[in-house]
Amino acid sequence: MLYIHDVWVNWFEGEEKGYNISHFHEWRTNDKIELIDRFPVFRVTEELFDHIENSLDDIPEKLLKKMYRQTYIMKGAKKEILDYACIITDGQSVLAIDAVKYSIPIRKSRLVPRQDKIVLQMVKDREPQSYQFTKQSFQNDNDSFSLKSEHVVGLTRKEKQLKQLLMMALSHLQITANLEEIRYWLTEWKPEIYAEIELLNRKRAYSILYDELKYGWSEKHESFAEKLIRGNPFLEELWHHEIKQSKRGSTINRNQ
Repeated sequence: MLYIHDVWVNWFEGEEKGYNISHFHEWRTNDKIELIDRFPVFRVTEELFDHIENSLDDIPEKLLKKMYRQTYIMKGAKKEILDYACIITDGQSVLAIDAVKYSIPIRKSRLVPRQDKIVLQMVKDREPQSYQFTKQSFQNDNDSFSLKSEHVVGLTRKEKQLKQLLMMALSHLQITANLEEIRYWLTEWKPEIYAEIELLNRKRAYSILYDELKYGWSEKHESFAEKLIRGNPFLEELWHHEIKQSKRGSTINRNQ
């Protein structure tokens, strides 16, 4: 079995989408960063890597058995063992996972670039191991709360988080707003087609608004999102929290 020692990890908990597992250059001071003294390393197929990175489905039982109690943290003279944690790689990307005491990747982390390279070098001449797995996660492609990876290409961590809040606000709008409210917000976003908007039914007006907003991010997106969430205490609190946290820097030397 392959092992890597003294690994910095930044745990993101309960994240289903890999694009929400931030890379090292976007780690923040309030993130759950810790030093793991030893991790086992497994090279897996691209399909399994993608499955674990982008879902909260069960990790294959065979892989769970291999990683069982192979990871530990030294706290002074005391060794703290993690039941189900390891590093996986498909030979191109690297991901640390921790199922805690369960069978799903509850915590996920990228590595610092230097340790990414070490892992990739370790597995360079090894064939990926195949493990049977079943996809269980259900995603409704029409759910405006859900973002696909192509919707966040090129976005920073802050922009992804703010966009997620925009999608939550849009989802709420879809459920609660009447025709005139949806027409109002579409006009707010695209005033130049006001005459056309006045002829749209509710479903079509919402569809155009969603399609206009789902790609990219700009100052216009941010301004619109801030207006849309206004009056929703829950989303406003999350918005202000993200703005505040995004101003903080990295916790460890970026040259690692």
